[in-house]
Amino acid sequence: MVAPVAVQACRHSSLFVGLALLSCAQAALGSTGLPPAPRALADQGTVRYHLELVINGRHSGQVVAVNARDGRYLLDAALLRDAGVRLPGNPVGSIVLNEWADVRVDYDSASQQLRLQVPTDWLPRQRIEDPGLLAHIPASSSLGALFNYDLYYSAPANNATPYLSALLEQRAFDGFATLSNTGVYNHYFGGTDNPGNRYLRYDTYWRYNDEQALRSYQLGDYINGALNWTNPVRMGGLRFSRNFEVRPDLVTYPLLRYDGQAAVPSTVDLFINGYKASSSDLQPGPFAISNVPYISGAGEATIVTTDAQGRQVSTSLPFYVSNTLLTQGLSDFDLSLGRLREDYGRRSFAYGDTASSGIYRYGLNDQLTLSGHAEAAADLQLLGAGSDIALATFGTLSLATSASAGQGDSGQQYLLGYSYYSRRIGVNLQHIQRSDGYHDLSSLGGYRLSRRADQVSASLSLDGQGSLGAGYFDIQARDGNRTRLLNLSYSRSLGSRSSVYLALNKDLADSGYSVLLQWVLPFEVHGLLNVGITRDSRGRYSERVVWSRAAPSEGGFGWNLGQGGGSSRYQQADLTWRTQNVQLRAGLYGEAGNHTRWADASGSLVWMDRALFASNRINDAFVLVSTGGYAQVPIRYENQRVGQSDENGHLLVPWVAAYHPAKFQVDSLDLPANVQVADVEQRVSVRQGSGALLDFPIRTVVAASISLVDEQGSPLPLGSRAEHLASRQQAIVGWDGQVYFEGLQADNQLRVRLGDGGLCQVSFRLDIHKPTVSQIGPLPCRALSGGSP
Repeated sequence: MVAPVAVQACRHSSLFVGLALLSCAQAALGSTGLPPAPRALADQGTVRYHLELVINGRHSGQVVAVNARDGRYLLDAALLRDAGVRLPGNPVGSIVLNEWADVRVDYDSASQQLRLQVPTDWLPRQRIEDPGLLAHIPASSSLGALFNYDLYYSAPANNATPYLSALLEQRAFDGFATLSNTGVYNHYFGGTDNPGNRYLRYDTYWRYNDEQALRSYQLGDYINGALNWTNPVRMGGLRFSRNFEVRPDLVTYPLLRYDGQAAVPSTVDLFINGYKASSSDLQPGPFAISNVPYISGAGEATIVTTDAQGRQVSTSLPFYVSNTLLTQGLSDFDLSLGRLREDYGRRSFAYGDTASSGIYRYGLNDQLTLSGHAEAAADLQLLGAGSDIALATFGTLSLATSASAGQGDSGQQYLLGYSYYSRRIGVNLQHIQRSDGYHDLSSLGGYRLSRRADQVSASLSLDGQGSLGAGYFDIQARDGNRTRLLNLSYSRSLGSRSSVYLALNKDLADSGYSVLLQWVLPFEVHGLLNVGITRDSRGRYSERVVWSRAAPSEGGFGWNLGQGGGSSRYQQADLTWRTQNVQLRAGLYGEAGNHTRWADASGSLVWMDRALFASNRINDAFVLVSTGGYAQVPIRYENQRVGQSDENGHLLVPWVAAYHPAKFQVDSLDLPANVQVADVEQRVSVRQGSGALLDFPIRTVVAASISLVDEQGSPLPLGSRAEHLASRQQAIVGWDGQVYFEGLQADNQLRVRLGDGGLCQVSFRLDIHKPTVSQIGPLPCRALSGGSP
């Protein structure tokens, strides 16, 4: 046969080593006289590899099929897309990688890798975002009620009528909403100047916060929402508003953002004003950094990228972050409908005209936030529009205008504002101009708007030399009266402990001025010494020395002792005693020989978990910790010890911030050895104005280590299987016949299967109230007849 001879020559002759395999195949087929079979060009002389795909130095972890021919590499486009590569034109099927001008292909035979270097904009975009300084935990609350009280007794100087003032709040809550009522009861003890004993209601409302939608619904008394160019009023009715407070982990204003590209795997470090703020790993490709800490004002950011070979690229850019803006696409609103409150603080139920108001803000982009405002009543219509504009790195500009009609007149209001803050400098300017016919809802209550109001405030940080502050206020009333005030201040720390403060105030319409010079010296746990001298606008000087110490939050004593000089000879002294159940204060103040004496008791009574608790005053949210009935368990809140559980296993923590993911811990180191805690640390977020029951399951384990011996006194064999007959627990006998059981009873029986198949049984009694693991034995295990337990 001719064909085998041709093939054999191609296989063994060294002269044909450099020829392509295709030539051998053609010679073999040509000798038969048959035409060659048709085949695709890509398959001619093709070698298939299975290689790991490495893209721009990043190991994809994928092993892909690669066809190679004449130095060209073919790969399925779908495999590249699975690896995150975005190919121009979105091709389908096999593609020749070498045909892309911007792609470099290297075959590493030693590591069996196909290394690709592609343009960075072909790779997926990475977002390095801030997960939030606070982790989001859905808020919860339990069924309960509380009664807040603040009882203040005063015996005024000059033999005035003594009186008792009781500030009271009643609050009920569950897992849905909160119902609250506040008021004050005044009682006078005789005297001719007695205005009469009475109870005065302040506010009553029902409130529900929707944490998912960031909304609040309030029915009852409230203060409507306002902007920096509107005036809030008290109303009674319905209020529907955005509430960002339910998500303290969210940042509502635009933060610094940096866009860049990494050609190879790198790390990126972010420095804010020279201090390292974050560090993250980067994969090849474009990236955006927005994990900037919660900063506000002007500064400089430095972004440093470092690749695997240690090469660094540093980029610095100035920035300005304004917390008066809303991030792009975010909205804020407040809609109110009801009746205006009248004579608040003087009458309990005085409501005037029906009115409505609304505000709306929207972040059009990160540089512009638009706002609108509307008010309406029987004889008033008001519309306004405003904007907050970011001026690059030069601060924030605020513009607003509004017009009103009603009460037989019409008018306009204009606002121009500017603010700039940096690490060293702070400036705030505001000018409001109103025409005579301009009115808003506050005017219906008798409040007269000023015709013009100018406000300028500035601050300057001198680093280690202290800080300066200045303020100027110029207000022109509707009747033409003008008030101009100037304030200057300086403060500085003296070493690491004390500080000094100097302030000057002057009414520019008066020739006099007032000055305050104050020196503050702390004495760690022994209080704070405050020494000052003042000069009033008439040129009279007085000195004052105050030594004070705040009562510790966990309980203890605090005091306040003061002596003033000058013509008044002012004196003050009071003592505070704080416990877990109540805070008591008493003292006196006034001139020598003519003092006002007073006493105060404040706290809360809480009903929850079918029990009544006394606590310090609860202003917002609280947590009731339960240790499953176990007493004297130390409790920590945010790593600070706040007390221990009472005889029923409860501890009430009254100063928890609403919606904050608070951390609570039980200190298990002080617990007896036979006490087990399933979880020593938990985080809980509490709804506004309510309380949450936090359970720490703690149980007493009756346990014993039993030493078992046979009837001759020798330890039972290692590996024997013991069973507690009552609970059916099983355990392996260890060295020296030791076996350990939990969940034991006063009377116990163990049955043991020995290694040779024999059975024995032992009985013993146990003190279940013993606070430690009992050591029992050695106990003889009596042999049983029969082959099974």
